[in-house]
Amino acid sequence: MALVAGAVAFSGTGAATLNGDELATISAASRSLPGLWELAQNIDGHFLPYYLFMHFWVKAGTAELWLRFPSAVAIGVAAWFLADLGRRLHSVRAGVIGAALFALLPSVSYYGAFARSYAFAAAAVVFSFWALRRAVERPGGRRWVAYGVAVALVCCTHLFAVLALPAHLALARRGMLLRMAAALGVGGLPAVVLGLVGFGERHAISWIPQRGPEVWLKFPKMAAGSAGLGLLLFAVALAGAVVLWRTKAGRSAGDQGRGRDSAAGIEGRSSQRDAVRGNEERSARRDPVPGEGVRWAVAGVGWLVLPPVLLLAVSQLVTPAYVDRYLFVTAPALALLAGVAVAAVPRFPVPAGVVVVLVGGLLAVSDHMTVREENGRFENVPWGLRVVRAEPGDAIVYGQSPLRAGFDYYADSAMPDDVLKTGDAPEPDGFGYPERPEVAAALKGRERVWVVWRGTKQAGLQGDSVPRVAQVRRAGFEAVSVKHSADLPGLTVALFERK
Repeated sequence: MALVAGAVAFSGTGAATLNGDELATISAASRSLPGLWELAQNIDGHFLPYYLFMHFWVKAGTAELWLRFPSAVAIGVAAWFLADLGRRLHSVRAGVIGAALFALLPSVSYYGAFARSYAFAAAAVVFSFWALRRAVERPGGRRWVAYGVAVALVCCTHLFAVLALPAHLALARRGMLLRMAAALGVGGLPAVVLGLVGFGERHAISWIPQRGPEVWLKFPKMAAGSAGLGLLLFAVALAGAVVLWRTKAGRSAGDQGRGRDSAAGIEGRSSQRDAVRGNEERSARRDPVPGEGVRWAVAGVGWLVLPPVLLLAVSQLVTPAYVDRYLFVTAPALALLAGVAVAAVPRFPVPAGVVVVLVGGLLAVSDHMTVREENGRFENVPWGLRVVRAEPGDAIVYGQSPLRAGFDYYADSAMPDDVLKTGDAPEPDGFGYPERPEVAAALKGRERVWVVWRGTKQAGLQGDSVPRVAQVRRAGFEAVSVKHSADLPGLTVALFERK
């Protein structure tokens, strides 16, 4: 299932072009190490571990597929750990079905073909729950070290991925509190450092609007990447939590699941006795864990719902920070719990799994197609390039300076003169480029100017919300052609001519 999930995720790139966030990854990773450190001191400091990895990765190239390949691999890793976690919690079927549902999610196809750290964060969170399960099953020094490493990876992949870690506390029990606290404390140190860095750079997310509890209504769609599939899996996942809750005390859920799997493939009384004897031997080798099913039911639900709740709390108490992509770490929990529920269907778990996967696939077809379209990342620069039909002497002005990175990346023919840019390297403290301050002076002697900005037509043509566009108008130009890409916020490309 790991290979299938990775392949499905990698196919998510389709014809989708790089968006601004992915172009920021190229900009950051292409700098020298001192330059990357200077950038991290001003913006995106919490992405520094990912940027360091990509710094070495892009030495082999910056083609779309190459940039996105590590995220697809991360999805494959997440699927492997998810399948094994499902096996340990319930049964082999639960793990396989959970991993299959995970691969089915349009959100997995999106973030698995996205040159940012969100797929890494999801993989690290799954790894952390898997490592904790192993440490709880058979406590030992190496297993607690592995758990601490997993926690550290969660903290390094994305700052808000740590919002899934409080769900681990549901698994704490007497006799392991000290070791668990030590692993969380040491492993959580990167989160403290990156959190302080992120707080100092909170101006970088000042564009995020304040949200209210109404955003939770869209949460199933966000986690799954599809409204219909998200609602279906959310309901099935709650049933999965009930299945775990009802697991008998005194034996791990993984043992019960393996017992069911063993008995299902054996015929005859003697084979059944062998299966029971095998279960007893496994239980004898492992200490009973009273209430383990209840703990994992709470942990699974916490993994699914705590990140959006806590992120909204951060938004209300610290600074607006509620963005859907910060919550992709909940997608594996949705698939895992749903897999447990389907695997627990009496007598017909395999047909039930096939039905859920097929129905889910049908519900998500249109969303999978959208992810793979040219505008699948909602910032279609090649479309903008096709709109721009430059004539000799034309100029171009970017409403937001970082936009030129996308046009430079995709341009395969002569572009209008970039009259504002004064240097080829991005600014050391951000992703914009050094520009001349006076637009009117830069456009002196020009009759036509193409203006590109991120946002709607009205955002640039009414008022001063996009200052560069307003400056072009005040320089004596008027819009004669304005086109906007299909989705919001999208791109707007306008041709201005001198009055």
